[in-house]
Amino acid sequence: MPGWFIYVVFGAIIVLLIVWMVFSSKKRKKQEQDAQNLINAVGPGNKVKTIGGVCGIVVEVDNEENTFILETGSETTGKSYIKFDKQAIYQTDAVVETQKPAEVSISGYAAVPPTAKGTEQKSEDNQDNK
Repeated sequence: MPGWFIYVVFGAIIVLLIVWMVFSSKKRKKQEQDAQNLINAVGPGNKVKTIGGVCGIVVEVDNEENTFILETGSETTGKSYIKFDKQAIYQTDAVVETQKPAEVSISGYAAVPPTAKGTEQKSEDNQDNK
């Protein structure tokens, strides 16, 4: 076996490690961004479970201090309000709103969904009768 073969194998392994590190870094950053978007989507009325296991409903969010107030308990047992840092959110029912893609338009007219064949036929018949 020639001596250059070892260098080629060693170089290929290094290249594969670098590619793996880049892709795993991108995936981790995407997951962190998704988690931050979910935390930012929490608002009054959302159910939240904190990292300490406290469950309740958000009644107020303070974006400047990065905190929220959680209502726990019930009418019969008595309600209590606890202030948490937003980073204490473990689970929530909040939904991140995404923008819908714009409708495609042709020649300045908005796209119209296709109609059923029977409807098209009736409209053509009505134009012929006029």
